Amino acid sequence: MAPIESQHELALQRFLNAHPALREELDHLNPLAAQAKGESMEHFRSERLHEAYEAEAERLGLFAWELTLQLTAATPEDFAAQRLEVHKEVAQMAGMDWQEYCELHGLER
Repeated sequence: MAPIESQHELALQRFLNAHPALREELDHLNPLAAQAKGESMEHFRSERLHEAYEAEAERLGLFAWELTLQLTAATPEDFAAQRLEVHKEVAQMAGMDWQEYCELHGLER
């Protein structure tokens, strides 16, 4: 599997490719808006892209990291397996019972 940063960058690229209207919007951001926020255009554009990505994940009922897995997994089965594995790690780090965690997040074990 690709390093996490590379995987996320690939997911962002695939997300942009699937949303040409968003790409068009990002390509025509007002430089004065970036300047008013004290940000470079590159940073300003990146922030807008990440906001759109987070909003899409939320619309789909996913965490952003789940959307990244979904967009980079080779198959839906790979996505499901990777997603479940990460959720198990999160539950373990949180010290939560796996069954309780699954109920909380609507996961099927």
